[in-house]
Amino acid sequence: MEPCSCDTFVALPPATVENRIIFGKNSDRLCDEVQEVVFFPAAVHDNLKEHLKCTYIEIDQVPKTYAVVLSRPAWLWGAEMGANEHGVCIGNEAVWGKEEVCDEEALLGMDLVRLGLERADTAEKALDVIVDLLDKYGQGGNCSEGGMIFSYHNSFLIADRKEAWILETAGKYWAAEKVQGGVRNISNQLSITTKIDREHPEMRNYAKQKGWWDGKKEFDFAATYSYIDTAKMMISPSRYCEGYKLLDKHKGNITFETMMEILRDKPSGINMEGEFLTTASMVSILPQDSNLPCIHFFTGTPDPERSVFKPFIFVPNISQLLDTSSPIFELEDPVKKKPHFKIKLDRRHPLYREHQQALEVIYNKEEFKSENQNLRRLFLRKEKH
Repeated sequence: MEPCSCDTFVALPPATVENRIIFGKNSDRLCDEVQEVVFFPAAVHDNLKEHLKCTYIEIDQVPKTYAVVLSRPAWLWGAEMGANEHGVCIGNEAVWGKEEVCDEEALLGMDLVRLGLERADTAEKALDVIVDLLDKYGQGGNCSEGGMIFSYHNSFLIADRKEAWILETAGKYWAAEKVQGGVRNISNQLSITTKIDREHPEMRNYAKQKGWWDGKKEFDFAATYSYIDTAKMMISPSRYCEGYKLLDKHKGNITFETMMEILRDKPSGINMEGEFLTTASMVSILPQDSNLPCIHFFTGTPDPERSVFKPFIFVPNISQLLDTSSPIFELEDPVKKKPHFKIKLDRRHPLYREHQQALEVIYNKEEFKSENQNLRRLFLRKEKH
């Protein structure tokens, strides 16, 4: 299955104001999937003989992991998007192409998001973590707790206070593009063309062996590893193209409010409705001045147009985010049993339940329908204060 879902954005000076990098993502998932916002503190791991259990497989642990805040489908170990205490932010996208997708259980792209955040204090180091794990353990497995098989390759947008990286994969092969200024976005398609700053050492040889590249013309990663006509990529009616247009429209004046408005845009399809829905959103402010804190905003609820972006800052002695944490089922969780997902649990957290109740009032009572715009204005005022 190849649904159109997820959009991730970054804007860097001079496209932004006040010397900040702005990161944003909409996570588009199955409409009944609950996404939680959770915090994990930094930790020291003395017993490296103990393996780390990710969603499906176990991997080697590292001596130290950083504090992270994650927005994630409540049934899995990894994350759709998140940030760490050093101001590194990562969001991933599902992508497909000529390389066959692996259904065998390995690391999910969402596991790689969390691992990159826990193990790296810069964007490029997070890229290193992800590609090393990709080479050692591979990527694959069902990305849905429903009955359907939903597997894909992954692309990643990784940002910190200084720069951003685009990492796009096809199986174990990958290409990366460094972004040092302006705007960039990723969606459900390969987008790295001829500007390749780092790559898998066998990426080009593999493409030649498969007959995808003749070894003579200029190497274009997206054109070689997918079916995209990259010459028309920026004029197509795709969400990737529409997302870039929205960023470009505000270039020079992009703020965190601008990014929130882009994530709320429904005509472009970026704020998705239907079977696949924008189930959660994230926006981060990453000041280039290290004396200023990074601020991360999460909805934790579906549809950013009808959700409040709530701020999070890494400070000492953070307690768990109980209002946005889903119930824990331990060994009774169907993701931990084989075969997986024979039953589906109620994973709604307190904020999700309250959000559903509020929407029911708005949708079902005629006298409240005129209040919809007033409610949205109230949301916006809350975000600004």
